[in-house]
Amino acid sequence: MSVIPTIQKALVLPAKYAEYAVRTVPVPRPGPGQLLIKVRAVALNPVDWKIQKNGILYHEFPAIAGSDIAGTVEEVGEGVQGFALGDRVIVQGAFTIPTSGFQQYAVANPAVTAKIPDNLSFEQGATIPVGLITAALGLYTRGLPPGKELDHGSAGLQAPWEEGGRGKYTGKPFFVFGAASSVGQFVVQLARLSGFSPIIATASPHNADFLRSLGVTHVLDRKLSLEQLRAEIAKITNEPLDIIYDAVSLPETQLAAYELLEPGGTLVLVLYSAIPAEKLASEPKKRVVKAYGQANFPQENFAVAAVLYKHLTAWLEEGAIKPNRVEVLPGGLEGITEGLERLRTDRSHPLPVRPTSTSTSAPKPLAERLSAPRPLPDFKRKSAEDAKGILLKKVHATADRFQAIFDKKHLFDRLDGESQKALHRLADQLNWVDD
Repeated sequence: MSVIPTIQKALVLPAKYAEYAVRTVPVPRPGPGQLLIKVRAVALNPVDWKIQKNGILYHEFPAIAGSDIAGTVEEVGEGVQGFALGDRVIVQGAFTIPTSGFQQYAVANPAVTAKIPDNLSFEQGATIPVGLITAALGLYTRGLPPGKELDHGSAGLQAPWEEGGRGKYTGKPFFVFGAASSVGQFVVQLARLSGFSPIIATASPHNADFLRSLGVTHVLDRKLSLEQLRAEIAKITNEPLDIIYDAVSLPETQLAAYELLEPGGTLVLVLYSAIPAEKLASEPKKRVVKAYGQANFPQENFAVAAVLYKHLTAWLEEGAIKPNRVEVLPGGLEGITEGLERLRTDRSHPLPVRPTSTSTSAPKPLAERLSAPRPLPDFKRKSAEDAKGILLKKVHATADRFQAIFDKKHLFDRLDGESQKALHRLADQLNWVDD
């Protein structure tokens, strides 16, 4: 194996709400019971742009995101068994700097790391961890206490990796909204392994053949109204819909799914419930849960993920689980920002990048970056009031970032003199905001 460097390129979030930026950071070191992975591909997820835009999940900065990781084992920690140098693997990041994927090396927990067959590319492999675990935890996690309005749990089904679980639900119908989404594709495949039939799904018509190859038996146009969906379902099955997985979870799909759900059944969401509280209260026999797609925690999730990962390599080898279709973004880590903007409007498929393809040129000095003109948003299609609001929001966000640096004097003192002057100049220019 190649010599492991001490520094690497990473896409760093310098502060809450700041812009992602490529920086040089130390390579994390694996401890006992851990693996060091060279990140060959990392797939982007909606949570990655929400971390930056909404300021969620991370509270200490600088931070590194990136959850869907594929790569090669470069170092095996003390006590680790079953993995060797050069193994091709996939793993999910745990929202910590050492374990995240927007960097060239990451630390992994072998209990939730799986080898991938040679016929899968790293880019394909990187589409699996988050989507698969979100699908699985929504269907099979058991033992979680119910919440007041929304269970952070699952449908509580017997998993196909358990004895007697594969094919257990033969003859029972299964419905999924958004089957062509990343999570939806894995929901379909797990439903097939569990034996559900028919598997009915909403999707765009052009995805119908692809979804049938994964196990969907009936594809319904995602634009159908609730009454049209009822009519089409009645043509397919007379059995009650006891399980519906909404892999879209927009307000309109949640309401439609809730109406279609049989009393006593479970609706699985991937976003928080938008179903009115009075409606939930009026039909107490219908259960609504939210799948939390993180393999590393809490303990209930980790317990399920660890067993799933023991079976995952064999399922990938036999083709029982297939990766998402992919479009590889150019530019390495530098291509992530543009990819995240695309994900904000299109959640249909993952966008992997190759961190090792990141430019090795050194970043410009901080003073030069601070002084460089930055393009303003395109206001052509905005009203004057909207444009003013957008601009003020950006100005306030910038001012907050500078204030955060000034507040941390030990960080400010580490800047070179020109960078300190540049920060002061920009701060002075922003003082008008408080007038």
